[in-house]
Amino acid sequence: PPVIRAKLVLGVNFYNWLAAMKLSRTEYKQIAKYMERLRPTRQCMKMLKTKFPSQSQSTLLSIFSLEYQKRIKRTISKHHTPEAIENYYQRYLSEVKSDPTVPVLLDLANEVDFSPSLMARIILERYLQEHEGAVSAKPVINSMLREPSLIPDRHLANQVYQCTINDCCYGPLVDCIKHAIGQEHEILLRDKLRERNLSFLDENQLRVKGYDKTPDIILEVPIAVEGHIVHWIESKASFGD
Repeated sequence: PPVIRAKLVLGVNFYNWLAAMKLSRTEYKQIAKYMERLRPTRQCMKMLKTKFPSQSQSTLLSIFSLEYQKRIKRTISKHHTPEAIENYYQRYLSEVKSDPTVPVLLDLANEVDFSPSLMARIILERYLQEHEGAVSAKPVINSMLREPSLIPDRHLANQVYQCTINDCCYGPLVDCIKHAIGQEHEILLRDKLRERNLSFLDENQLRVKGYDKTPDIILEVPIAVEGHIVHWIESKASFGD
């Protein structure tokens, strides 16, 4: 469990602070309920912090990401029907022709309650299909989403860029941030274990030894924490609901 891992890794003083900060189920539901009306924009985090000032920004962002991803999984299929894709694409063409400076895709995604980055992917795939006569390979799509300047149409490139930088839950920018946070916390985990003179193997060492399953840490000598025997530790840079 997360609390046991926290006590093991960061010590009793931090554990006591964590216990005081731990959300009750009722508090979590209140936050999740309020989040139902929000879209994954940078502005939504300011609204969350104003509404729940006692919670840290990182906690609110992590909870929002989790809840929003659940919402997307429930509704994503309706945005990928041929009819929906064609409707979005024709609206994009019409509105960007009227004024290419307006964030058409971002506004459209917010209107239909869909991730801006995922909306950008749909429109980009449809654009490339029309201009290249076939569905582009996934690596090609991903490279254009990571680097919009590769997109032949400069107006579409700008629209994709706007979606990427304004989506706090999906897209290449978010993936990069999550990866960096994950790496940072794995380093922190190893440092804390070394401070306590605990012998362990990390993920890279396990791969070299040929392990087929590689948690972040395997303790070479298991320890007991609150009556539980701890053999391994998995670090996740996200909120455990």
